[in-house]
Amino acid sequence: MVRACGVLLLGCLSLTSLQLSAGDQAKDLEALQREIEALNRELDAPPAGVRSSVDQAMDSKFGPNAAATTRSGKLVVSGLIQIWYYSIQNDSRGLFNNGDTVLDSNQVNDNDGFRIRRTELKFTAEINENITGVLMIDPARENGSVPLVSSNQGAYKRRNNVAPEISDDDVAGSRTAIRNVQTGAGNVPNILQDAYINWHGVLPHHDTTIGQFKPPFGEEGIRSAANLDFIERSLIGLGGDARDIGGMIHGTWWNDRFQYWGGGFNGAGNYWASAGQFQNRSDDNDEKDYYIRALIRPVWDDCWGKLELGGSLAFGTHGESANADPVEDPGRGLNRNKQHAQRGAAWISYFAPGKLKGLWVRGEYLHIRDRNAPGQVIDTEDGGTQTAGKGFDGDGFYASMGYRFGEQFCMPEWAKKFEIAFRVEQFYNVQVQDLSDASHTDNYKTRIATAGLNYYLKGSGTKLQLNYSIVDEPESDTPNFHEVKNNSLVVNFQVAF
Repeated sequence: MVRACGVLLLGCLSLTSLQLSAGDQAKDLEALQREIEALNRELDAPPAGVRSSVDQAMDSKFGPNAAATTRSGKLVVSGLIQIWYYSIQNDSRGLFNNGDTVLDSNQVNDNDGFRIRRTELKFTAEINENITGVLMIDPARENGSVPLVSSNQGAYKRRNNVAPEISDDDVAGSRTAIRNVQTGAGNVPNILQDAYINWHGVLPHHDTTIGQFKPPFGEEGIRSAANLDFIERSLIGLGGDARDIGGMIHGTWWNDRFQYWGGGFNGAGNYWASAGQFQNRSDDNDEKDYYIRALIRPVWDDCWGKLELGGSLAFGTHGESANADPVEDPGRGLNRNKQHAQRGAAWISYFAPGKLKGLWVRGEYLHIRDRNAPGQVIDTEDGGTQTAGKGFDGDGFYASMGYRFGEQFCMPEWAKKFEIAFRVEQFYNVQVQDLSDASHTDNYKTRIATAGLNYYLKGSGTKLQLNYSIVDEPESDTPNFHEVKNNSLVVNFQVAF
């Protein structure tokens, strides 16, 4: 009996245990089903941070600092657009107007108008951590019928009514144009600006560049056009705004506070020539030009301000031979006197700190010794041109200062975007054949004072600028220069991206 009761009690306990176990299993099953349903919902929804395919497509095309997709590496696209309106004092006579043999008209160069000054489009491809390729074009360079500012007589005035980038003999496809390029006198199409490859991250503190780019010379000339303090470079800066084909090594130490450059380039043309005469062309002799540049920043912080001192030197042999050209073409042959040419520049810049923050000063000095190619220097006695000039010297400088109000004063947000700037400059830019010795060149200087007002719409690249320049051309009884009225007012609207 007792035994039977024990068995019955054990059976009841077992049944109760089974019932409880079944209940727990049902609860566990329901919890598992809820977890599966939640997981399915998460799988159906897009992962966190990922938007629709439309959003992804838009991201690949638009957006600040967005990289374009390329076959290899990463591509960054940037650009610069400058649109000018200029107004120049009217004067019917030009600089070379002695009323007898040379009658120089100014009626073309003083017309007011709009101008597309720059349309730069730059592609920077980072192939890997060591190789970068850069390509930049500027279609606006195709325009060759506009006056120069701030002196519409040209940065290097040599021929009647000819600005530096224009030659009345450079007719596309003409024999004269081709021979001018051979002598170092003519220009070629220069829509292609930069085309170079940079190798970096392998040799400590150094990188190398090969291709077409601005040789390391001066400060203002090689500065980006988007970051100029004034609408246009100074007269000496225009000469440094020159691209050439060659190679360069660059070293940098102490967080960029000490840097140096060295390189060799074709050096076609000459140092008196305009910027466009060096690029997109083969060399015009067997020699090469060599460049050395260095800068140091002894003070570079927010306590004492930012001070930069620098200097550069370029030298080479220009011209090729004084032997007779087998093709008789007086004044247009390839006969060119050899000349050891050189140019040097030194500069200083300072950006003030503390209560003077917003104040800056810059200055640069340039010296050149070189000769001009045949047919480039005017002969004021008979209206012709010099055929075989020897080397001659000239120099120039600019000094500028400015103040950006938004760096210090408490004022409305729109008023903080204003900057005022002033610049004085001088350069020996007028070249005339010596009347007593046809192989010598007389050099005369031009002085310019410019007042500027900048309004920054966004950052430092998108801005509105206004410049007024007072131009003082050289005066001399020989060769009877005419003091041209050519003060100018220029407005620039700029977008950089």
